[in-house]
This record gives sequence, structure tokens and C-alpha cells, in this order.
Amino acid sequence: MTRRKLRSSRQKTRLPRRGTSSDGPIRLYGRHAVIAALGNPERDCRRLSATAPALAKLRGDLGEDLGRPGLTVIETERDEISRALSSGAVHQGLALECIPLAGLSLETACATSGNAARRVVVLDRVTDPQNVGAVLRAAAAFDVRAVIVPDRHAPHESGALAKAASGALDIVPLVRVTNLARALASLKTMGYWVVGLDRAAAVPIAGGAPDGPVALVLGAEGEGLRRLTRDGCDVAVRLPISDAVESLNVAAAAAVALYALTVADGAGA
Repeated sequence: MTRRKLRSSRQKTRLPRRGTSSDGPIRLYGRHAVIAALGNPERDCRRLSATAPALAKLRGDLGEDLGRPGLTVIETERDEISRALSSGAVHQGLALECIPLAGLSLETACATSGNAARRVVVLDRVTDPQNVGAVLRAAAAFDVRAVIVPDRHAPHESGALAKAASGALDIVPLVRVTNLARALASLKTMGYWVVGLDRAAAVPIAGGAPDGPVALVLGAEGEGLRRLTRDGCDVAVRLPISDAVESLNVAAAAAVALYALTVADGAGA
């Protein structure tokens, strides 16, 4: 097993700035995102930069060797970490350079087993990494099997997305597909009911969602579902929210809808 290298902050180690390529290394930051990545055996972790207090707390949680062979650990100053990240990043004294997770196919990530109800979330052109991260967090809270996004109209893995996901990026697969309409058709073939969340729908989610595996489809805030996506749904349902607000943020809507589905099938009892 390769031993980790621990360098003192007195060496004035300067951290390279994160590149913008989705194919190269990325830097995750924040306590929950870093802990989840270090705990994910599928994640290729390269270098951890941490302040002394953050590193001590991390070792208390994960063990003295942090459980990852081949990882270089650098003890440094908070300001040095801040300079290496995007402006305003709340890193809590931790930044982890790693490789983006290998993508899973739709069939692998969303396969159903037996008669067990499965849920997936489909996002129709939700481009804000904060929103996608927050949806991943809600998906993890309700045991969603995967979050599916169109490859050309969704953010790639990034520190901002992982921070908003609060560790869920390494828990719930983020599946990228080239064509959302074909992905919905494939989900139907796999046994999913495709349920679109639409504020103009006549049926509330509590009484309109069918039994069995559900693919919950949500559109971008403001625009909602595109016509082609809506046409690919088996049924459209709405959240029974007050007329005092026009709509919910997509992540909030996802959380409420997933809770309603959980209660409806009795899993929340």
C-alpha cells in the first residue's frame, strides 16, 4: 500500500488552480463533499489540501490514514486553499483534487429488480450546478436510484455542484444521456411510469402518480417542461401549492414531490 505524503505548511506549498475541462481533474471542497468522495471506492482521489484543524477532524472521522492508498495529503493554510478555488467557495478548510466519476449507462443505473418500486429523477435542461446539486441531495434523502440529465444541457461535475449536493454526488449516480426523449422511452421499456411535474396539470401528485417504479421528470425553473419532454410522459401531475407563489425552486419541488411519492406508496409510514 502506498503511504500518503504529509507536507508541512511551512513549505509554502502553492496549489494549482482548477482547470475547466470536464475530462481532467476537478477540485471538490467542503466537509460533506470531501468525506463522501474519500468514502467512495469508485472515486479516484489524488490530492487532499487541508488546514490543520480540518485535517485533524477528518482523521477523527475516517481514520489516521484516511482510508485511501495513493492519496497525497497537504497541510496548508486556509487562504491558500481559497486562492486555488473559485471566488467565494466555502471550503471549510478542505479541498480534494480528484477525477470525475465514470459515467454509468441508463440501463445499469436504473435497472429494476423484482417487484421493488424504484425511483429516478429526470431533469429537463436544468443548467444551474447549485440546483442540480440540491436535487441530488434530495434524491439521496429519498433513496432515488439515479438523476438523469441531458449531456449538452446540464452542468458537469464541479466543486460548486458537489458542495450543493452535500456529499450526494458520490451517493446517487448522475447519468448523462444524449437524447432525453429516447431516455424516457427506454425508462418505459424498463418498467417505469414516466411522471412529469407540471404546475398546469389538473391532477395533484397525491392522487395522480401510478403505483410501481416512477421516473419523476422536472423542468427548468420558469420554463418548466419542454413540449417534447411533456409529450413523453405517461402522466402529468402538479404540487398543490398556494396561489401566493407561482412555483417552487426545482430542488424544492423535487424534494416535495419525492416525499409525496414516498408517502403514497406507504414507505414513509
